[in-house]
Amino acid sequence: MSLRAFALLTGWLLLSWCPSLRADPMPLSDAERSGLQNQLQSRLAAATRTIEMEPDGISGWSSRGDARFFLGNFDGAVADYSEMVDLSPALDASHWRRGIAYFYAGNYEEAAGQFERYHSYDNVDRENGIWRYLSQFKAYGRDRAREGLLKYEKDDRQPFPDVYRLFAGAITPEQILANIAAADIPDHERNKRFFYAHLYIGLNHAVEGDEAAARTHLAKAVSNSWPRRAGYGPNYMWHVARLHHDQLAAKSP
Repeated sequence: MSLRAFALLTGWLLLSWCPSLRADPMPLSDAERSGLQNQLQSRLAAATRTIEMEPDGISGWSSRGDARFFLGNFDGAVADYSEMVDLSPALDASHWRRGIAYFYAGNYEEAAGQFERYHSYDNVDRENGIWRYLSQFKAYGRDRAREGLLKYEKDDRQPFPDVYRLFAGAITPEQILANIAAADIPDHERNKRFFYAHLYIGLNHAVEGDEAAARTHLAKAVSNSWPRRAGYGPNYMWHVARLHHDQLAAKSP
């Protein structure tokens, strides 16, 4: 192990074990939350106006589905994403956002089915397999979800292969995070891997019923600055981390 990798691993261990250095359990300030809500309400209104002017266009339904999802209106997001598919059936297999909206709306079987169809569209993306596992876990329990893990033969970007092994019981969360800390990669790549690792470790803890551990990891995902400036997909997943963290925080005494 290089000196740089050793230093990074040591730093990660400090962050993991020193309570004073851990992520704030409420990673966004009240001012940030208020500003975000105002921004999302404006996006919702703009998307609704677009739909009124172009009801047969895809973009308005897509934008409003996102705004509704980010505002926690999961049933509304499912409805708008489904309208997209009604207008353009070719979108069905690739519509991962509808699968996630189904999941948060509590329609776990529909979510699993959406991710199964996505696998026929892209059989490399293990992130899709992760969501199918989470959906099947909620619908049928851990044993059936593990039995139904999608099979992947081609390589995928880290940390998704490691996270996928977590669901199979072949690696621990601590090992995943240690692998990221020790990897000889640029800082922006490390931040990206930490974001996805904390997100999916947190979601796995959530479906397993360990809400305290889930909240800790999701808070770290929300506190990570990389996804909010990295592009559409990572930003969407940042909102997933934020929303799930907020759900758990609302249940805490």
